Amino acid sequence: MKIDNALGLCRDLQRGTISAADLMNEIYDRIEAINPVVNALVNLLGREDALQLAEAADAVPIAERGVLHGLPMAPKDAVMVRGFPTTLGFRPYAERIAQEDDLTATRLRAAGAVFIGHSNMPEFGLGSHTFNSLFGATLNPYDVSKTPGGSSGGAAVALATHMLPLADGSDMGGSLRNPASFCNVVGFRPSMGRMPNSKGFGWYGRLSTTGPMGRTVADTTLLMSVMAGPHTSDPLTLPESGEYFLDGLVPQDNLTSLKVAYSPNLHGLPVDPAVAEVVRGAADTFSNLGCAVVETAPDLSRAMDVFQTQRAAGLSLLGILLDTSVKDWKSFTKDTAIWNIEQGRRLSAQQIINTEVLRNQIYADAVAFMDDFDILILPAAQVPAFDATLDWVREINGQTLETYIDWMTVCCAITVTGFPAVSVPSGFTKDGLPVGLQIVGRPRGDLALLRIAHAYEAATEHHKRKPTVCVKP
Repeated sequence: MKIDNALGLCRDLQRGTISAADLMNEIYDRIEAINPVVNALVNLLGREDALQLAEAADAVPIAERGVLHGLPMAPKDAVMVRGFPTTLGFRPYAERIAQEDDLTATRLRAAGAVFIGHSNMPEFGLGSHTFNSLFGATLNPYDVSKTPGGSSGGAAVALATHMLPLADGSDMGGSLRNPASFCNVVGFRPSMGRMPNSKGFGWYGRLSTTGPMGRTVADTTLLMSVMAGPHTSDPLTLPESGEYFLDGLVPQDNLTSLKVAYSPNLHGLPVDPAVAEVVRGAADTFSNLGCAVVETAPDLSRAMDVFQTQRAAGLSLLGILLDTSVKDWKSFTKDTAIWNIEQGRRLSAQQIINTEVLRNQIYADAVAFMDDFDILILPAAQVPAFDATLDWVREINGQTLETYIDWMTVCCAITVTGFPAVSVPSGFTKDGLPVGLQIVGRPRGDLALLRIAHAYEAATEHHKRKPTVCVKP
């Protein structure tokens, strides 16, 4: 069974031309062969239990089947799925069984998805490198000595190795874009308000969003159509339905009118030369497609000040939760998480207010900049995948980085704007490591961005290069 096209799989499952049981067996063949090597999926159902769910899906009348009918999925381990442990990669949460689905799982289940487990993530989703003391490290399928990035690293690896046809993730400072870049898949961070929000800040200081991942832009768009859409619980919700984004399945057919801002380093950030070379080639690709490409970027020089403060403020809420729920929680928690939580506790109200005012200024300036461009292209990560034994990148090109977040500034700064952004496969280093291109759209321009990303993907086809850890074509 050819399972590298999720869009086709979903169509065939809906029509009944393939069975969910046959697909589940194929998926488990892959999981049993590959997951012990890369450690991407956790708390998995046994094959027989998963097959029972698939057989129940096959019994559903065709007229009642949803978009994801019978499709095996393993949501990120931050997504509560009824009956499964939801651990956040935190050892004290190992037996924390979810009693109900959260909003993401609710929408996936309503579309017919079959849940088989979770995808691995770093502890509390902090840091763009997937490891934790509960399940261990997830490894990059293009080189198992390297990290797949994070925090949606398990999802990216499961996609790249064809253990899952589709995957969800979340993104605060690059957690969809970074692992997509490292694993040669697509990770889409939607505009704020596209996805329902039920955690943390609703208005001020809001940085994080869920989003879809796939092996192609079309597959990612299909999942976007299920996950996205308004929800009454979200004060920033946007009105367009999920189905609205199905138009993204058709690439923009003529890019000659496109105005592209190209930034190799976002006004001076350190970027590994191997990454810079690939991204420069992407700019050439857009030029060859007839686009007007200008090397420029918005001034986001103070965006990291906003990001660090608002991230820490949000994590202070995590500290309060841990204080009341886990005795001696610091003994279980990695140093960077403790540092970030304590940083949030030291913030004053005035500091938080000041960053919100500054964020509004940054947003207004970025909107004015994008009035002259359709997209901004830049690296999706400042380095290629690094050694899995390294907890975080401490220097790039000889420039020392102060915190465990700084090496992802190229994504964090875009987060502050709230603009939609996608990482699309863009090439490989000389060592065979994937490099993603971050394409940023206009404010709330998610659909247009998906169509442009689809056209770029079709012109390059880098997504077709499979990892070394893969059992079948």
